[in-house]
Amino acid sequence: MNEGLGPLAGRRIVVGVSGSIAAYKAVSLVRMLGDRGAVVDVAMTAAATRFVGPLTFESLTHRPVLDDVFELDAEQQIAHIELAEAADAIVLAPATANLIGELAAGLVGDAVTAIACASRAPVIVAPAMDAGMWTHPATQRNVATLRDFGYILVEPEVGELASGLTGIGRLAEPPTIVAAVEHLFARAGDLEGLHVVVSAGGTREPLDPVRFIGNRSSGKMGAALAEAARDRGAAVTLIAGVMSVTPPRGVTVIEATTAHAMRESVLRAAPNADILVMAAAVADFAPARASQRKIKRSGDTLQIELVPNPDIVAEVGEMPDEVRPFLIGFAAESNDLEANAAAKLRDKGLDLIVGNVVGGPFDAIGSDENKVTVFAAEGALTDWPMLPKRQVAERLWDLIADRYRHSRGATESTTSPRRRRS
Repeated sequence: MNEGLGPLAGRRIVVGVSGSIAAYKAVSLVRMLGDRGAVVDVAMTAAATRFVGPLTFESLTHRPVLDDVFELDAEQQIAHIELAEAADAIVLAPATANLIGELAAGLVGDAVTAIACASRAPVIVAPAMDAGMWTHPATQRNVATLRDFGYILVEPEVGELASGLTGIGRLAEPPTIVAAVEHLFARAGDLEGLHVVVSAGGTREPLDPVRFIGNRSSGKMGAALAEAARDRGAAVTLIAGVMSVTPPRGVTVIEATTAHAMRESVLRAAPNADILVMAAAVADFAPARASQRKIKRSGDTLQIELVPNPDIVAEVGEMPDEVRPFLIGFAAESNDLEANAAAKLRDKGLDLIVGNVVGGPFDAIGSDENKVTVFAAEGALTDWPMLPKRQVAERLWDLIADRYRHSRGATESTTSPRRRRS
């Protein structure tokens, strides 16, 4: 194998092969990864060994193939744990409907699922199956779960299948899978050395000890942004409002469930941040007075006086340049998205604003997918389709990292944060 100089050089990659007739393509995949300088380990399910023998992969990699979840390595360590901890990335190709279902359910029954579940490395999944299996609701549900986990999907292709029929489900070609792996490492580390602050979730403004005014924000988009920034090397602080998802591991979490708590946390964190992404849905209004006792029901009309909450993002936008972070806001609009987003971008001193339409045929609130448009002073920058929120997050960070770098000057890289006062 040739020592490469690209993004895969020296990377430890585990290729997990499951029982599909497309397993023969994994041979080419392993060879291509090795030719690009990667150190490749192969794990196989028992079914996979019926299509391609372990000796084939051992001949290519000059490394033992793991096909037994109980196997120990030369140092008597549990082999699948050693690989899980050592892996820079895991590539599951081909990934059958059965393997995808096991991973979605957290089931561990073989070396491949054991490595994937035990590792914290990014996982790339390349499905291969009959068209009917791929389009089955259970498979699509399981794929959505893996996306929610942060797994990267290399979509199956349309072509001739093992059944003799033509349809979707054919394993992506090895160069396509390799390109996905290279892209993963090409962007990995582009936020290294930076402090990123992300706000996420909704706020609850109390009416009394048991009631509140709130919104339907799930925090999924903010959590995906925090997780993606973490995976790209940033030190991440997540200022968490009310969220329906668990914050990602490896980030600093600050709970802030009211607008005033969110403001206090953001203004404290912003001067020490390089990039601030305000993805939280902060309530615009709050009750003027919160009752200290539960408001009892009566036949009378209840009138509640609402007062404006502080405009947090505008306050950050007005900070002096030496402490103001690169600032990204969000705009959820039910109509006139472009005009409203442009006005918010200008009035609040934002560098970028991410807009999406809510309340229409598709409502991104609470969904695992989102369709966004990013605006800058010069207008709309993107025309992306509906995507899983983790993929939206990755695309956003591609754009943010590039704009941040240029905002700091052509001679200053994104890995050189601006000087801060102590």
